[in-house]
Amino acid sequence: MKYRLLAPGPTPVPDRVLSVMARSIYHHRTPAFEKIFADCRKKLQWLYQTEHEVLTLSCSGTGAFEAVFQNFFSPGDVIINVGGGKFGERWGQMARVFGLEVVSVDAPWGQAADVDKVAHALTQHPEAKAVICVASETSTGARHPYEAIGALVKEKTGCLLVVDGITAVGVWDIKPERDGIDVLVTGSQKALMLPPGLAFLSVSDKAWRLQEKSKMPRYYFDLAKERKAQNTNQTAYTPAVSLMVGLQESLAMMQEEGLAKIFARHARMAKATRVAMKALNLELFPATPADSLTSVCMPAGLKPNAIYAGLRDRANITIAGGQDQLKGKIFRVAHMGYFDELDVFTLLSALEVILLQEGHAFTPGASIAAAMPILAEGFA
Repeated sequence: MKYRLLAPGPTPVPDRVLSVMARSIYHHRTPAFEKIFADCRKKLQWLYQTEHEVLTLSCSGTGAFEAVFQNFFSPGDVIINVGGGKFGERWGQMARVFGLEVVSVDAPWGQAADVDKVAHALTQHPEAKAVICVASETSTGARHPYEAIGALVKEKTGCLLVVDGITAVGVWDIKPERDGIDVLVTGSQKALMLPPGLAFLSVSDKAWRLQEKSKMPRYYFDLAKERKAQNTNQTAYTPAVSLMVGLQESLAMMQEEGLAKIFARHARMAKATRVAMKALNLELFPATPADSLTSVCMPAGLKPNAIYAGLRDRANITIAGGQDQLKGKIFRVAHMGYFDELDVFTLLSALEVILLQEGHAFTPGASIAAAMPILAEGFA
């Protein structure tokens, strides 16, 4: 069995991208690198659908969030953090490390955040400097209503909406200006079809004004310093040069497909996967599923790790299990980035074999039959 990566990050990297990354490396203080970076900066604004500055950092998405807390707040500031999963909770934990006062608006894992509770928190804490929200909670597969939250925050001059779009940007139509997002974060290893190691932030004018007032200590993640350098098509410190070369190619591939087709492809694969799981007598975990991945409850009677380990050991396929309180209770499969309809068919076929071997009851071939009419739309 050849290896297949069907997890929600890292995701598969196209051969076309790997090929350019394998070329001799550029020195980062040369016109050759500046040309590449200039092209990437322009294409990132296209991907983000924004006129805002989009900064590139050599780190993971978690590093980008560290930059958020270091640059836009001061110790003692109040922020409202929307929970509901591992990553939503992580941003609240990180905020506390930086001495921020965190007002938590939690949702049950798998449920969408309650916008009314966010509105109530804003009323109770008019001094809040930000609302932090995850668009696509990768740990649960749930989509949160960041657009409605953005409408609450948009007119508040001293309050930002910071959105974790790590498994949303490049998957569906998300626009910072339209959606009231002041800082939108994503990472290279998701829909951007790259290895881990780069993170990106779009930053609004409102956020930059607050950045000037921030008293949080920072050095490597000084976004004002990065902004100044990146406006000259350089970075403040040594960048991940090979990843930048790959980024130029992956963004070129995305432009060739076009955003409308990218969004439609992700929606089609997500819909087909969800329908197929139900046909296998499996229960979806999130109440409001995101199009980036599908989270499925482990069927009764199976060992907690049966599906994850079965696909890994017998089919050489990597998916993801549950995290923290969901460990052993769900499994997660991706359809984000360098995925197409045939990848979904492959996953479903292998999953059926494993489920039959593990003794789960369903009609063989049911998932393919259910997904076929939806996925066939992609064979145009």
